[in-house]
Amino acid sequence: MNKADLIDKIAEDTGITKTEANAALDSFIDAVTKTLKGGGKVTLVGFGTFLLSYREGRKGHNPQTKAQITIKEKVVARFKGGKELLATLKSSMKELKPLLQKKKKK
Repeated sequence: MNKADLIDKIAEDTGITKTEANAALDSFIDAVTKTLKGGGKVTLVGFGTFLLSYREGRKGHNPQTKAQITIKEKVVARFKGGKELLATLKSSMKELKPLLQKKKKK
């Protein structure tokens, strides 16, 4: 699902226009981005939490040349699924497993 699909789904489910759904989604994305940029986190109870994580620099290698490289430290945005979301996904494991295995083989 991409952003346009999500906007269509929000508009359909809520009975608002696609323009209004787009504005609402843009507002959500902006709020999450600004909160993370300020060092905070966004928690949606039952769904999950958007937060920042720090990754230290480390040694790695270029798989094509086998040359050793230095991977710089960085800050990354993460999403940690909430209890209800993870429970729902766990209960759907039989349906999800074949879909995920097909994607992995490609």
